[in-house]
Amino acid sequence: MGEEPATCTRVEPEMSDAGSDEELSARMEEGSRDGSVRKGCNPCCQTQRSKLQHRRARINQQINKEMRMRAGAENLFRATTNQKVKETVALELSFVNSNLQLLKEELEELNSNMEVYQTESEAISVPMIPLGLKETKEVDLTVPLKDFICEHYGEDSSLFDKEINEFMELRQAMRTPSRNQAGLELLVEYYNQLYYLEQRFFPPHRTLGVHFHWYDSLTGVPSCQRALAFEKGSVLFNVGALYTQMGARQDRSAPAGLDRAIDAFQRAAGAFHYLKENFSNAPSLDMSGPSLCMLVRLMVAQVQECVFERVTLTTQDTLFTSQLHLAQEAARVSDVYSLVLQTMSQPLMKEYVPFSWTSMVQVKSEHFRALSHYHAALALCDHAQCMNEEEEDEDAEKALAQFHVRTPAGPPLNQVLRDPELRHKLGKAHLRAAVMRHEEAMRLHGLCKILRKMDLLQEVLSFMHKRSLDKYSEMDQEDDFDETAEAPEIHSQSHQKPDIIPPNFSSVPVTDIFQRLGPLSVFCARACWSPVREVCLQRGESCLGLTLRGDSPVLVAGVVPGGCAEEAGLREGDYIVSVEGEDCKWAKHGDVVNLLKSCSVRGVKLSVITLHTYHTQVDRRSVMVSPSGDKENALQRSMGVAKGQSSTSLLNWNRKKNQGAESTSEWVAPSVCRLETSETVNPCTEIEAEHSRNGVIVKQRPGTGSLWGTESFHSGNTGTCENTRRCPLLGSAIWYSSKARTIYKRVEKVEAMSRLYYCELQDIKIGCRKQWSVILSRGSN
Repeated sequence: MGEEPATCTRVEPEMSDAGSDEELSARMEEGSRDGSVRKGCNPCCQTQRSKLQHRRARINQQINKEMRMRAGAENLFRATTNQKVKETVALELSFVNSNLQLLKEELEELNSNMEVYQTESEAISVPMIPLGLKETKEVDLTVPLKDFICEHYGEDSSLFDKEINEFMELRQAMRTPSRNQAGLELLVEYYNQLYYLEQRFFPPHRTLGVHFHWYDSLTGVPSCQRALAFEKGSVLFNVGALYTQMGARQDRSAPAGLDRAIDAFQRAAGAFHYLKENFSNAPSLDMSGPSLCMLVRLMVAQVQECVFERVTLTTQDTLFTSQLHLAQEAARVSDVYSLVLQTMSQPLMKEYVPFSWTSMVQVKSEHFRALSHYHAALALCDHAQCMNEEEEDEDAEKALAQFHVRTPAGPPLNQVLRDPELRHKLGKAHLRAAVMRHEEAMRLHGLCKILRKMDLLQEVLSFMHKRSLDKYSEMDQEDDFDETAEAPEIHSQSHQKPDIIPPNFSSVPVTDIFQRLGPLSVFCARACWSPVREVCLQRGESCLGLTLRGDSPVLVAGVVPGGCAEEAGLREGDYIVSVEGEDCKWAKHGDVVNLLKSCSVRGVKLSVITLHTYHTQVDRRSVMVSPSGDKENALQRSMGVAKGQSSTSLLNWNRKKNQGAESTSEWVAPSVCRLETSETVNPCTEIEAEHSRNGVIVKQRPGTGSLWGTESFHSGNTGTCENTRRCPLLGSAIWYSSKARTIYKRVEKVEAMSRLYYCELQDIKIGCRKQWSVILSRGSN
């Protein structure tokens, strides 16, 4: 894709129940026995919602096909010089664009189908706006995962067929989640498993070559990226979308249903807000910042609407202050929907948001403004006396003083409260405003073809308009020739502020599907270790000559010089992965010690590995934090800090900001060079290079002291120094090619073989220069 890759950042407090390695190991073993029993919806189930989703999937595929045809036709139109071919292609482009427009209109109509997601209750209520799920294509991860297991972990990939199939089944199931708590748990479980997948199989600066395809929720435009963060963001978007559907289906005629709807919409707002704060440069518009901001405000407005409905349901009395309270609550709902309308009217969103959504928001804004004036009229007109035994004069006057944005012109408020005629005039003004607002809402409703088909909305608007009109007819006396004044603006106020509830990933505990690869603190994609070494350890006169520390896996913390362990080839820093063929990656310290103590006279066979490079040093407890918590692994955070990134750049979609667009990056086969020297080396020595016939001449920059002299590298994929000297130097190098006139920056991956250091260098196209310089850094022997 030519668009900028998205970046996800996580900024949340650490889990308080991270647990020790032993507890995590126990939980993983238990989870491995139980397995996941969550399944998606039956694809053959012919419910209205499933039919709607199937139509969305079909239209998405057709839009994808038409867009590919349009891209090909545009390329041909630009490339050809034949005028006749240009005319033919232009005609074909017009047909393709016409088909795309029809498909997008059909998809917009599906997105505007709100009645499918509403409750089946007979109570009359304004429909809520739900959001459809993002669709995705099937992805086969079998071959890439098997290749990575063989290449990186050195394991027989056929032994992990069960785990790979389990993950693939989980992804297939999450494509069709049920519209209930089980469906939400399925999505969150898959999201948490993606954390483990990223740690196990997605090393920095490299992808598996797997493309994740997702369709825009509103337009159906396909997006494709190789970054796993795109998959995670899309799943999290579906979590929010599913909450909107659950909130829309609640029976809002009862307090319990209203509470569930409020909770669902607040959690939907939290999911979208989480995406907005933690993802940037998304490839699809539905996950862009303006779109997510609009969705958050829309969900908050629907929460405020439910709050008003609950207050209306629980307020049975007709007291003066109670009616004023209802009027202010309705005014607050109208204000929030007006804010949503402003967001939808922004340049980027105006053409993106379905017209039916914009019309619905406009209708609701006018509708609830009318209700606020209606309840204000009831408070002023339905009382022969403004105060009774339960209300004091001061309370009523104070409530009325705070009710309007500006104090109405005319007599003082205390006089208005005591004079029925003055109250009648002010109430009539509010009632007239209510009728006018209701008529405006009905007019806007009639302008949208899709809203006209919604019988429920038409019924609600007609009922409320008739109620206000009947009340106004009662008050409008024939002998009253006074002109009705303009109703003052009502001050909006709510006694319950909507909360944005962030996703709770810890609500669905998961176990690492690929836990048999070993503890994540060592056996992860970022770690680099030597091949497994077989060691035969003989017992000495008194001891084995080594010190062990930790568990899962057990670390060789020390080796006695001249002892049995050193003679056998064990080194400090080795990890014990098996004892006598028994896997010890998850073994505890005491178990390994007992196995070593029980060795026979012939000795004991150990399998050990040695970590060569670890991109960062982090606390093991932080590394083992479960992904079901509210925080990414501490290793991710420290990786960003170690590379000069902020702590908020943890889940990068890819590295385009530093390396250029993904579609233009050029990767060259790795080169291997060996540098040796016996001299004392300044770790900040500057060198420069120039091109020669045999390769690259590396020489010292003037003024930095005598160190390197001249070194020559053979061009090609593999080369060694002609003048080799022993050198514990590990540094990056840049190779200039006069033919391609480009510079290739070599990113090294260092391995220690005996006493030499082999630098595996990968070439990345970064620009054009004739000379280069680099600062060498000292490595460890």
